[in-house]
Amino acid sequence: MADRASRDQSFREEALPEMDAVYRFALRLAREPDQAEDLTQETFLRAYRNWEKYTPGTRARSWLFTICRNLFIRREERSRRHQEIVQEASEEDPRQISREATIFMSVRNRDPEGEFWSQVVDAEVLRAIEGLPAEFREAVVLSDLEDLSYQEVAEVVGAPVGTVKSRLFRGRRMLQKALHDYAVETGIISPTSPRGAAR
Repeated sequence: MADRASRDQSFREEALPEMDAVYRFALRLAREPDQAEDLTQETFLRAYRNWEKYTPGTRARSWLFTICRNLFIRREERSRRHQEIVQEASEEDPRQISREATIFMSVRNRDPEGEFWSQVVDAEVLRAIEGLPAEFREAVVLSDLEDLSYQEVAEVVGAPVGTVKSRLFRGRRMLQKALHDYAVETGIISPTSPRGAAR
């Protein structure tokens, strides 16, 4: 019982504070609030069940993002192969989920979608990020919005650090081009600056 209490406390202290960040990442992946909420819930249930695989004191955010991304990729694969859609869901034990649900009591009334959109996040920038191809969007979101290091991004997406840097460079250049006129209008750059050059 003491081990369970210690485990729950560790999960509560290290994982639960990252729920909003995981939701934001899930929303960028799924692009639908309902799917992002489901993905976030599934990520935290999976993380709780596998908490012994997490090394306490390391960065929980990148570990959770990895779980979230893997779940998303699996969902996408299942949607392409209809015969496997219900496979994973049929393995869940509802009684186990209900026993574990008490760990989520402190955040069950949170509104991550509302909190995300109430933050000062420029809608034009978000629209431009949404328009990036998936691999570039993923790198930009993890690095620039969620503040993960190159190494952490590489671990989440399962690619070499050099590939991550390349995707970030290309993704940021695409954003600069997409946001040039907006940057001029808001005074971030001068009208005479070449495209993509900050003032």
